Parts: sequence; structure tokens; C-alpha cells
Amino acid sequence: MAFDDIRPQAPVHILLIPKKEIPSHREVESKDQSLMGHLILKAKEIALKVGLEKGWRLVVNTGDDGGQTVHHIHIHILGGRPMQWPPG
Repeated sequence: MAFDDIRPQAPVHILLIPKKEIPSHREVESKDQSLMGHLILKAKEIALKVGLEKGWRLVVNTGDDGGQTVHHIHIHILGGRPMQWPPG
């Protein structure tokens, strides 16, 4: 599933969420390799579809210190402006 974030942090902020329930990146296992690869490729497809040809950022928050507030793995697709570094 992919949908706009309800609290966007960039002009484009889309969440990409797999149907398989995985609480966080910490629980990803080798058997999830195909799923995780699929998510990365799908994120690229979505980013290009919404016009982020100049670039985008993918973010996966893991654990409390990583800023994770929803305990189902998901990828943030951010773009529509130049991204800064460091991010946080």
C-alpha cells in the first residue's frame, strides 16, 4: 500500500507499507529479502510516477531512538525540495 503521510515532512511525503506484518527493520529476516527488494523498487516507481525525477529520499525509522512511532515496517518517500544533511 502507498498513501500520503498525514503529517508531511516534505512537499511529497508518501508512506509505502507491505501487507506482511513486520514490526520494524530490526525484525527483517533473510526470508524477507525478496519483499524488501520489491519495496525498494516500488518506491522508485512511485517516486518517478509523482514527478520526483530530480531526486528523493527513502527513510526507514527503526526503534524509539530511530523515530519509529508506528510498529509496522514502512518506507517514507520524501521529495519535492532539496534534502538537507544531516537529517535529524
